[in-house]
Amino acid sequence: MKIKDRFIEYVKIDTQSAYNPKSVPSTEKQRDLAVLLERQLKDMGAKDVYINDECCLYGRVEANYENCKAPKIGFCAHMDTTPELCGKDIKPRVIENYDGKDIVLNEEAGIVMEREKFDHLGLYIGDDLIVTDGTTLLGADDKAGVAEIMQMLEYFYEHPEVKHGEIQVFFTPDEEVGCLGANIVDETRFNPDFAYTLDAYGLGEFSYECFNAAAADVAIKGVNIHPGLSKNQMKNAILIANEYLNMLPEAETPSHTEMYEGYYHVLDFCGGVELTTMRFYIRDFDRKGFENRKEQMHRIEEFLNYKYGEDTVSVKISDTYYNMAEKILPNFEIVEAMKEGMEKAGFKPYVKPMRGGTDGSVLSQKGIPTPNMCDGSHNCHGRYEYVSIQSMEKITKAIANIVTHFAV
Repeated sequence: MKIKDRFIEYVKIDTQSAYNPKSVPSTEKQRDLAVLLERQLKDMGAKDVYINDECCLYGRVEANYENCKAPKIGFCAHMDTTPELCGKDIKPRVIENYDGKDIVLNEEAGIVMEREKFDHLGLYIGDDLIVTDGTTLLGADDKAGVAEIMQMLEYFYEHPEVKHGEIQVFFTPDEEVGCLGANIVDETRFNPDFAYTLDAYGLGEFSYECFNAAAADVAIKGVNIHPGLSKNQMKNAILIANEYLNMLPEAETPSHTEMYEGYYHVLDFCGGVELTTMRFYIRDFDRKGFENRKEQMHRIEEFLNYKYGEDTVSVKISDTYYNMAEKILPNFEIVEAMKEGMEKAGFKPYVKPMRGGTDGSVLSQKGIPTPNMCDGSHNCHGRYEYVSIQSMEKITKAIANIVTHFAV
């Protein structure tokens, strides 16, 4: 199967996850892709292929030569797509031999991917791009990664003369809503010496460090009374919530920060006079800075409770993942092998601090050093998402090169 056809087959399956899940998977439709991948893995001779109740998919390809001393290498990608935009009825379209101009995604709706706005399009002139019709996600995050891993396995299945050690795969649900699948990994089924996630973006990008991350839920309790009689009696939760927001550093938000700069991100604000709730993401590369950010949110809580009365403001914070560099730097040879694999595949690697988290962030903390490698996608989580077919082909070669690098 060509990777174009494999990728399109995968993105046509709706696997959108859901925020605030009560169980894993957050949506049962993610299992539709897991079942397809299960069958394809078995067709390629994989062993111990298994989907558990939480929709985590495991598989293993045995080493194909005697006296193999190669390390066990894992590859991981997530099956879900973000809840941020529609992931249903995706209509992928191939733009052949891209000419460097604006791409009209949907003429009727006036949706255009502008070259001037997305200058990275210039890197792919002459390539064949897969895009959407502008009304949905594409799902390249992370079905491009899934397709590349599966295509790599197919290569080794069809070329048994190429030596390789044991390869393990782990396809996860609910990465987009908190790396939930990776958090419950069964280490009796996925236990490589090290692994790689394919969940970075443009061709050549890789990361071995990421944010420390937490989520915070803030609840503001107010007192409602008829506005005509409310002087010195009403306590408006909406206004207090707004005051809370204004006490956070104005320039430390995602839209004001880059590279190694951390932030507070309010992603949900809802309610009324009697109760208003907010949800935040807290991010910082430095562990001390990360702890300071969490403390700052509690200090604001204490101040507003002093001002408006006890239990007016409640802040609950839970850590999501930590900077994977702590576990990867002592095993840096796996990063060097990734860089070499990309160079041999004909493209230039470049490191970029990951301003987000992946399953690899969680796996690294669990003792499986897992740097993150590009899947070739761009403009993820939005209607302008696209991926180059040629990029996916090169990335498939690169991860095959990583496997053969360690075959001794």
